[in-house]
Amino acid sequence: MSIWGIRCLTQKFIRQAYILASRRLMSPVPQRSPPVYAPHRLAHSSLYQMVKKRTLEARTKLQANKYPNNQACVTKPLTMTQNEECEEVAEATGIPSFANAQFQAQSQSEPLFKVGFADVKSVCSAKDVLKSDSARLSTSQTVLDSCKQPNPCEEFKRKRKETTCQPCNEDGTAPGDCGGGGGDEEVECRMKDLRLKCLLGALAALLAGGFLAWFMTRDTEDKEAKKAQEEEEERKRRLIAGLATSPPSSEDLPKHVPYLIIGGGTAAFSAFRAIKSNDATAKVLMISNEFRKPYMRPPLSKELWYTPNPNEDPIKDYRFKQWTGSERSLFFEPDEFFVDPENLDDSANGGIAVAQGFTVKKVDAQKRIVTLNDGYEIGYDECLIATGCAPKNLTMLRDAPPSVLEKVMVYRTPDDFDRLRKLAAEKRSITIVGNGFIGSELACSLAHYSRENNGGKVYQVFQENANMSKVLPNYLSRWTTAKMEAQGVCVIPNASIRSAVRDETNLKLELNNGMTLMSDIVVVCVGCTPNTDLAGPSRLEVDRSLGGFVVNAELEARRNLYVAGDASCFFDPLLGRRRVEHHDHSVVSGRLAGENMTGAKKPYQHQSMFWSDLGPEIGYEGIGLVDSSLPTVGVFALPSNTGERVDQLSESSDSEVSASSSESTESDAVVTPDGVTCDPDEAANYGKGVIFYLKNDKIVGILLWNLFNRIGLARTIINQNKKYDDLNEVAKLFEIHA
Repeated sequence: MSIWGIRCLTQKFIRQAYILASRRLMSPVPQRSPPVYAPHRLAHSSLYQMVKKRTLEARTKLQANKYPNNQACVTKPLTMTQNEECEEVAEATGIPSFANAQFQAQSQSEPLFKVGFADVKSVCSAKDVLKSDSARLSTSQTVLDSCKQPNPCEEFKRKRKETTCQPCNEDGTAPGDCGGGGGDEEVECRMKDLRLKCLLGALAALLAGGFLAWFMTRDTEDKEAKKAQEEEEERKRRLIAGLATSPPSSEDLPKHVPYLIIGGGTAAFSAFRAIKSNDATAKVLMISNEFRKPYMRPPLSKELWYTPNPNEDPIKDYRFKQWTGSERSLFFEPDEFFVDPENLDDSANGGIAVAQGFTVKKVDAQKRIVTLNDGYEIGYDECLIATGCAPKNLTMLRDAPPSVLEKVMVYRTPDDFDRLRKLAAEKRSITIVGNGFIGSELACSLAHYSRENNGGKVYQVFQENANMSKVLPNYLSRWTTAKMEAQGVCVIPNASIRSAVRDETNLKLELNNGMTLMSDIVVVCVGCTPNTDLAGPSRLEVDRSLGGFVVNAELEARRNLYVAGDASCFFDPLLGRRRVEHHDHSVVSGRLAGENMTGAKKPYQHQSMFWSDLGPEIGYEGIGLVDSSLPTVGVFALPSNTGERVDQLSESSDSEVSASSSESTESDAVVTPDGVTCDPDEAANYGKGVIFYLKNDKIVGILLWNLFNRIGLARTIINQNKKYDDLNEVAKLFEIHA
């Protein structure tokens, strides 16, 4: 209902109240006073009086029969005796009687028997005339009262008047303007009472109308707000599902921005923070082909599975609890932190705007213009490419029929987390292909989640001998696999998928070792490839062996064009050309690129670190070149007879740690307290230790096994880039026995 409709309804309600009050205000038609004629005839024959009486009675009876409802209010005609008494009083007072006066008038102007019903009702109303002369009326008051006939209507009106006007006086007596006499005073009293009632009724109508209008307006506003909220949620769902962009059209984007970032991941947001810290009013436009604001990826395979989240789809704010006990969101900043792309030019204090769902297909480094997939062009002063990498898929599964592809997925985004968590909650069997960081972490997390929710089975299939075989030494990789099996993961090493066939509900996986698995979903975690589709149209160089955009030490691909994060192949003065896919590298390289975009011109000399968690018992951090193909030396604190963990290298031992040659990885060594090198498989437990990765007898990588807050020391040792004669002394610096 509109506001105009509510207004019309209120006016109609007030009009009806006014009509009802007006009807009640209408008083009975006052009795007409009998005309007073100057001439006064005193003699009439008895015959005329008799004829008059009978005629009056006949007409009264006729009128009573015709209008039966008026019988109660018809005054009976006077008898002969009463009429004579009235005439005597008239003679004594000098006022003609009503009967004679009426007769005289009729005799002069009208026929004899033309008497109206109104005249009959006004019989003996000469009292109104007598009131004008109180002195002459007082002498015959008793006689006049005898002429008055009782009237039921007048009695009813009198009682009603007394009831209505009774509380007018403070002393409780009948008010003077209401009792005793009627007339104008009575009408005035009734008018006052009815005016008050009409006023109260109108006020009540206004209040009721106002309340109704307020209620209807509030209901309309609530419906509009609810509808707007539903439309916003639907827009977000369509945005997340990839069915819409934000803003809806590329024409809403600025034509030119000082700082342009291609990509919406960790490196991109880290670059924005660096730009903003050096340029307080910087206006930054981020163009992302994803449909979410910037977020971090590591918790997707670790902490999120150990933190309860609401069962809503999609989850509005992915909360997770860090190992330190603090809780935070997966997103770097809430939605309110960002500026709408349409308002970026008008923002006085600058800020960052994210264009979601758009893809850049070309960068013209000479003209400083980027072209979107729909042909829209945006100019820039400084540009950063931080496109990251995309997960790989197995060729056999990628080319499978659509029915099989419905049961195959990769794992990289919050949408993948939502889908996999729903399947795990439904107690489905899940097969993970791959033994790297994502595959191993996800297998442990799913096993824990399924165990907590009485879920289904978790399988892990890979071609290598054990988990994390590309990072960990062979003995430590096998020990880690045994720990994962103890957590509930069904590990199937040295195997690959030969074929996948879909039945009604599951996938039937045929492995090359003869095994057959029935699984509800297959999650492929076999690494990533850098997103370098821009390289060809933009004429940018890509490294043939490592992949990624080739950049110099300042992370520049061209003048005013930088590359950071997983897509950059940078030159490390210490370790040579590298491409790193770690969170820490994305943060540091993005920050350095942002500083250089504001004129810093700093070289990239950071040794990035990584971390991984495989359940509650295994956690490690690494830095530098951590590659299992390199020679390694591990020093661990094994449990002693007293149950305390001590360093395997005792201070009294003079034996040197034997390093394996670069030609073989079978000579990985563990030193006992007696200084005797033994087979690593005989070690009871690898609870805590440090592993050195060597190249040309120099430490190029360090892995801290269940040791934390020592990564700074490891970075310092690598940066020294020198040979150590006694690695036992180096291991003591990490206090693995503490």
